[in-house]
Amino acid sequence: MDSEEEMLKSLFQQQHGFLISKIMFTACELGVFDLLLESEETLTSTVIAERLGTSHVGMERLLEACVGLKLLRIEKKDNEGLYGNTELANLCLAKSSPKSQYQYMKLLSDISYPSLQYLAEAVREGKNQIQSVFGTSEKDWFKVNCSSKEELQRFSSAMEDAWSLYGEDVMSALDLSCFHVVCDLGGSSDALAKKYISLYPNSKVTIFDLPEVVERAKNLVSSEEQRITFQGGNFFNDPFPEADLYILARVLHDWDDEKCLTLLTKLHKACKPGGGVLIVETVLNEDRSGPIEAHIYSMRMLLYTEGKERTLSEYSGLLGAAGFNEIQFKKRKFLDVVFGRK
Repeated sequence: MDSEEEMLKSLFQQQHGFLISKIMFTACELGVFDLLLESEETLTSTVIAERLGTSHVGMERLLEACVGLKLLRIEKKDNEGLYGNTELANLCLAKSSPKSQYQYMKLLSDISYPSLQYLAEAVREGKNQIQSVFGTSEKDWFKVNCSSKEELQRFSSAMEDAWSLYGEDVMSALDLSCFHVVCDLGGSSDALAKKYISLYPNSKVTIFDLPEVVERAKNLVSSEEQRITFQGGNFFNDPFPEADLYILARVLHDWDDEKCLTLLTKLHKACKPGGGVLIVETVLNEDRSGPIEAHIYSMRMLLYTEGKERTLSEYSGLLGAAGFNEIQFKKRKFLDVVFGRK
């Protein structure tokens, strides 16, 4: 059993979790991690404050907090602190980092963080709070996301960041080398498609998403990349591109069971014999005890969508009801993979 000291420490961390997130978001926004990555040397708080145009007292406290959170490291020289990035900061927190999460954290800071004030109302009503969060009469999260180029850019960039971290891990979970013609449904950008074709060079991927999403995304793809194409449409209303494998990555958790079954049944009809569907989600334990990442996503879905996170048996039930069989499951580092074959 945990000691009272451990319980109180855990309580404190959870009480102040919102502030911990905001400290990281603020350091990202002000460019702390970018400056330290580019400088290639440790810097004093005075130098960092001057270069970033902030107060010294405010920056010093922010830097000290980041050291406490293990986002920065500190060295003492001549009784003065010299700050540098940790390995995590160099990998994920600066804009130019190889697996930068800057845009994803900006989305969390600008949208998710302030919208949490409506979480209690979402729980009371059991429905999303889109209208309150965005101050709109629109009830559809996806229409809100596409309401302007800026909103669409923000969401797509955040998803690209996420796939830079998790894309290769989920695409390599199963041997998919027999599937050469692939359709990424609701893929938004080419981030996941690039991971697929890098693993399977003989493949080609069509990204099927809303026309306004496709219009933005296809302009960002290299003209030399002929194996990735785009097609606009609504996957509930329009026919799918022909494919051997359909990918639903972080899509089904946006919808209730009825719409998920409608989509999967339509996919089953589109699939040729031997074809399949690959679902990428954070899967709940069967006793719904975790992982915590799935619970966090499920609360976000309550705020913004009609959907939720599900257990493997729930995904298997939906796949089976749609006609898929030979269901396989792979637990991964963060996002998991469920596969069904026709």
